Amino acid sequence: MSTWVAIVATCAGCYLVKLAGLLVPAGVLERPLVRRLAGLLPVALLAALTAQQTFADGHALALDARAAGLAAAAVALVLRAPFLLVVAVAVGVTAGVRALGG
Repeated sequence: MSTWVAIVATCAGCYLVKLAGLLVPAGVLERPLVRRLAGLLPVALLAALTAQQTFADGHALALDARAAGLAAAAVALVLRAPFLLVVAVAVGVTAGVRALGG
């Protein structure tokens, strides 16, 4: 039963956060600082999620095949490779390092 309570509470929380966003006055959203932060926030969140998924193993720091794949993807991005090629390079390097490492 506690699982359903958690699901309902999460749904209510998400709804309230969305409602709070709709209640913000338009004048606040037009401020230059708010517009700049709104543009940077998704990039920062994606970077944080990528770092957490790449370098975390539970509560410990992990440097494994995922880090090599991320590094290869970064090199492909610096070389201005197309997005699908960046993904393919990251997958290939990660798979290669895992195959070599056991």
